[in-house]
Amino acid sequence: MATRRIAYQGEPGANSHLVCRQAYPDWEPVPCASFEDAFAAVEGGDANLAMIPIDNSIAGRVADIHHFLPTSSLKIVGERFLRIQFSLMALPEARISTLRTVHSHVHALGQCRGVIRELGLTPVVAGDTAGAAREVAESGDPTQAAIAPPLAADIYGLQVLREEIEDEDHNTTRFVVLSRDFEKAPHGEGPVVTTFIFNVRNLPAALYKALGGFATNGVNMTKLESYMVGGHFTATQFLAEVDGHPDDPPVRNALEELAFFTTEVKVLGVYPADAFRGA
Repeated sequence: MATRRIAYQGEPGANSHLVCRQAYPDWEPVPCASFEDAFAAVEGGDANLAMIPIDNSIAGRVADIHHFLPTSSLKIVGERFLRIQFSLMALPEARISTLRTVHSHVHALGQCRGVIRELGLTPVVAGDTAGAAREVAESGDPTQAAIAPPLAADIYGLQVLREEIEDEDHNTTRFVVLSRDFEKAPHGEGPVVTTFIFNVRNLPAALYKALGGFATNGVNMTKLESYMVGGHFTATQFLAEVDGHPDDPPVRNALEELAFFTTEVKVLGVYPADAFRGA
């Protein structure tokens, strides 16, 4: 049987790589330089799935992904949550006293301000966390350190000088699993999340009326994101997520009411809720 492949954005050792290994241990992870490349790998058949970050408990939404999803042909078939843990790493001969600069993705630098300030290091923005670890390993410079997941230290032969250096212990990223095929979760077999986009009609209080059906039917909406469409500074398109399956009467009724006040409703995925939500 051919090896199944899952694409992710970043270099080997990135958090996206780690969550791929945890969720699909028998699959081949496929690193991609950009989110566009990860989407294209699945759309073109080079990978079966993509693992893409969508939200972080500290940094908020991953803005690029929220713009790619509405225009992509891919569907959401699952979600995973990853507790983010960063380590300070450097060359084997380096010591904390020799460090002068620390390299990482801008979000990781922002999430580890405490240790950077404590050690008096100069932050240097890199393309991603694992890439920063690779660059430090290639530099041969013991004054450089990287902030990256512990997996990156193993891959690039670095030593970990400090563990779990993130400022907040609730730092968690939510990932969505994307597929070319629309695989709807079975109805009645556990908690389900439904993700969809819609465009409101250009009417007074259209958004209020569009969402009213979810309130009156007792449907819990867990996400609502707005978009500018066509370069106009008016939010006419929204991405939303609700707890429940479209075959549940409350969700079905709410979506039917939504259609009265919108020009388009497109379901992006109906997939099992990750156990992290219950925890």
